[in-house]
Amino acid sequence: MKTVAKGSDEKKENGNNSKKTLGQEALELHKRLRGKIEIRSKVSVKSPREISIAYTPGVAEVCLEIAADRERAYEYTSKRNNVAIVTDGTRTLGLGSLGPEAALPVMEGKALLYKEFGNVDAFPICLKTADAEEIIRTVKYISPVFGAINVEDIETPKALEITERLTEELDIPVFHDDQHGTAVVTLAALLNAMKFTKREPGRTSVVVAGAGSAGYGIVKILRAIGITDIIVTDSYGVVSKSRPVDTMNKYKIELASITNVPEGVNSLIDAVRGKDVFIGVSGVKNLLTSALVRTMNKDPVIFPLTNPDPEIHPKDAADAGARVIATGSYKFENRANNALVFPFTMRAILDNRVRRISQQLLVAVAYALAELIPKVELRPFNIIPDVTDPRIQPAVSKAVQSLTVG
Repeated sequence: MKTVAKGSDEKKENGNNSKKTLGQEALELHKRLRGKIEIRSKVSVKSPREISIAYTPGVAEVCLEIAADRERAYEYTSKRNNVAIVTDGTRTLGLGSLGPEAALPVMEGKALLYKEFGNVDAFPICLKTADAEEIIRTVKYISPVFGAINVEDIETPKALEITERLTEELDIPVFHDDQHGTAVVTLAALLNAMKFTKREPGRTSVVVAGAGSAGYGIVKILRAIGITDIIVTDSYGVVSKSRPVDTMNKYKIELASITNVPEGVNSLIDAVRGKDVFIGVSGVKNLLTSALVRTMNKDPVIFPLTNPDPEIHPKDAADAGARVIATGSYKFENRANNALVFPFTMRAILDNRVRRISQQLLVAVAYALAELIPKVELRPFNIIPDVTDPRIQPAVSKAVQSLTVG
């Protein structure tokens, strides 16, 4: 059985919706459909014979095959295409801790995109516990049903801990949307932004505002391509080795050890001055001001990626001299949203039976996405493909497959 988008075949309603806000339209859609996904069967069970084959007694033979070799579950069941989207609702979008029920619409939306763009059957698993050990234990218990796990909207550093533990303890891949997905789409956009502004990785300086899961993943992937001049900031200021212990965790300590903080640089104001690139994953609206953009190097690249409201409005960034701007929102151009990553990457991961998501794989996917925009077509507002681009899946699948051959 498989998940499908309930409203996928519906025609657009007539009438003028231009006066309605996105929020109003979203409320109407969700109330009318009562959920965006459902399960449908792949086979007919309208006769005793059909029931006997799909269910009992015929299915017993399938059970025995799998009991003899559990890897056969990939051949005889939906496991090969099933993904669990796991959350506790402690970090839902940019709205904070809303609980598992309130997180469900987001997870349903995620499942819808998985199906629409990757033909992946994803199931929302919204857990009524915020305890990391309970979440890890629960995911391990349900893992036989799934070919992969997607960790989603769990507060940091807990999300990083859960991803790390599950990666080590499960025999299926664990994808973390912020740590992996946001990092990939950010790098894809930045590769083309650097190309457009004639910058090289080794000579590009970056400020990452936000030291949570997304910030952590972004720093790791930037370093993987040779960008080493990086400063990370959070609500306490610049992440550095000299910070008080009670403002750090193991992941921030790691960031402090692999980034460069000059003497006297203690705040975002200090960090931004003279930098080439700003990447915002802070969760803070209007964190970056036009005045700060003007202190950056010529033709700065500004990626305020926080949703639903970015660290700076794109128009304000452009007026302040930003050369290339991308946000994580579908309200603006250059949509550096992880929807460009997870459906296509998971499709390739499942097809190639990838056991562990490596930095090498993430970089390969980022380059595959970036290369879909030829150099001659690069523009300030054309640095990454649209999620509906039919070339994405073949490009991502080829990139992942090239790492698994041999």
